[in-house]
Amino acid sequence: MLVAAGVLRGGEPAEEAYAALKAKNYDIAVTRFREAVQVEPKRVESRKELAYTLLKMGDTEEARDEFATIVKLAPEDWRGALEYGYLCHETGQVGEARRVFDRVRKTGDAASKAAAEQAFLNVDRPLGEAIERWKMALEHDPNDYSAHFELARTAEQRGEGKRAAEHYRRAWELRPAGRALLAALGRARRLAGDEEGALAAWLAASRGSNPRAAEQAREFLPARYPYASEFRKAIELDRANVELRRELAFLWLAVHKPAEAEAEFARLLEIAPDDLLSLAQLGMMRLERNDAAGALPLLEKVLQGKDEALARRARDAMNAKGLKPRAAAGPRGNKGMGDRSYQQGYMKDAERYYLAAHEENPRDHEVNLKLGWTYNMLRRDGEAVRYFEMARKSTDGRQKAQAERAYHNLKPAFERFRTTVWVLPVFSSRWREGFTYGQWKTEIRIGKLPFRPYLSVRFVGDSQHAAGPLNPPYLSESSFIGGVGVATKPWKGLMGWAEAGNAVRYRERTDVGRMIPDYRGGVSYGHAFGHGIGSETAGWFVRTNADVVTLSRFRWNTLVYSQNSAGFTMPRLGGLEWQVAWNANLTVDRNRQAWANFFETGPGVRFKMRWMPPSMVWSVDVLRGRYLMDGYPLGPVYSDVRAGVWYAVSR
Repeated sequence: MLVAAGVLRGGEPAEEAYAALKAKNYDIAVTRFREAVQVEPKRVESRKELAYTLLKMGDTEEARDEFATIVKLAPEDWRGALEYGYLCHETGQVGEARRVFDRVRKTGDAASKAAAEQAFLNVDRPLGEAIERWKMALEHDPNDYSAHFELARTAEQRGEGKRAAEHYRRAWELRPAGRALLAALGRARRLAGDEEGALAAWLAASRGSNPRAAEQAREFLPARYPYASEFRKAIELDRANVELRRELAFLWLAVHKPAEAEAEFARLLEIAPDDLLSLAQLGMMRLERNDAAGALPLLEKVLQGKDEALARRARDAMNAKGLKPRAAAGPRGNKGMGDRSYQQGYMKDAERYYLAAHEENPRDHEVNLKLGWTYNMLRRDGEAVRYFEMARKSTDGRQKAQAERAYHNLKPAFERFRTTVWVLPVFSSRWREGFTYGQWKTEIRIGKLPFRPYLSVRFVGDSQHAAGPLNPPYLSESSFIGGVGVATKPWKGLMGWAEAGNAVRYRERTDVGRMIPDYRGGVSYGHAFGHGIGSETAGWFVRTNADVVTLSRFRWNTLVYSQNSAGFTMPRLGGLEWQVAWNANLTVDRNRQAWANFFETGPGVRFKMRWMPPSMVWSVDVLRGRYLMDGYPLGPVYSDVRAGVWYAVSR
């Protein structure tokens, strides 16, 4: 009977698969079912058993792919189609799930139609509602990239190809660097029945700077090489695509149409004037038809480029015609080429041209200033500082001011000794007292080490002696804290540090000695996005600061502080620079002490006058807070109005 059953189910591999399945040995069952499928690829029953076994193992995507094959082999297997639709929806292929359910509800048997109808509505209704939401968002802001993208994606899932294509294209126009949008545009155009438009989008995406987008697009391209007319349609869509234009120009050469090729190379150089390959090709084509005046400027640029092989070919072509390069560009020419390269983002080329201009006239402080900016963009700040220092000698007031500002921003990072002093006095209505926090710190730079040792004196104090029912009855450490420490260089706002020293109490207290050892260390993070205070333009901002600190004085407790604010930097009012914000602050600790676990939130304002030092900022915050643990003697909820000023100076 077992042999007969095995034959009925597909032979020996299937028999072993069912035995393994019965023993719940799913790995062996899957292996044997795969063998059975290889023996009889069109046998639907074996594939179904394989798919269901994969589901039992949690391999949902592989099971979905098996059901996809079943649907192709047996289009009227409505149960298999429904399973495929459910798995598509579960694995995020919403558009395919909707298509499958739509087909089954229209052409399936009675039972399948009912199930498919409900499944279709469960998929289609949310998509329709999402489309309406994104349409409303675009009514408020027609240039909202996210709204265009989400509307296109949702419309594609719902089978609305024309709408999806419209908004994929608009999203790409808003962010042309997102070249994967072109591949999506091709899919939407095909869904809408526009095969020519789809091919143009995929061709444009396949010739670009994004390898992933190019790979996605190439999957849809025909096996043959594209026609010139197809390149033209792709260029109409993506006019700034240098690779696309260059390939079309070489295609014209391959089909012996030099006039069309020359015209295309000329159009390419209008958008990419430093494309060496196109410069060389167009220059040599003009030489061949004896247009030396048109060829010479192009080939001279090739000679100045970094492609030695191209430069050698250009030189050989010029020698064959008896032409010699003209004299190298003078200071104005090098400076102009540097300006153009800088504006187009070619920083290496800008460096080369500006250095040539500097060698010709070391006292051209405009060039020195631009060299400083170029090296700053290239993240070579050591060289940038040197050229900013030269540019500080400029007699042009505007250039000198820009150089001074850039120099002072960068120079401290390269000093062997750098001293920073900051102070933060704050008044709190909750305590009806003032608090002051401050630090003097001198860092020592040792070569290119990623960390810096430092000497530090901190001050933490308040204006009262006791705090009523609190235990211990003090609101601050009331100490000068001297120490020796080491800190890492900041990396994307993140810095680690550790410090050892002594705290010297300046106030009479009964709970600690006059001088006690103090060890502390931690990690700090700070970052801000948007329009900060002092920005030339108004706009939104987000600011976050987080610290994890371990302190020996509090029984080696570790505290975590998170201070966050988001708001709007307002337009300037005369000399007043100001911003309004909403604050959300959280403090927790490892030892779970009542005083060290609380959350507070509320509005605030930060402001300064333009004549004040750049680092001075005043603030007023109105906060409502709650302690997160029981046992705080003053109650779990509090309100506080805090006013303070931050000031720092570095030398």
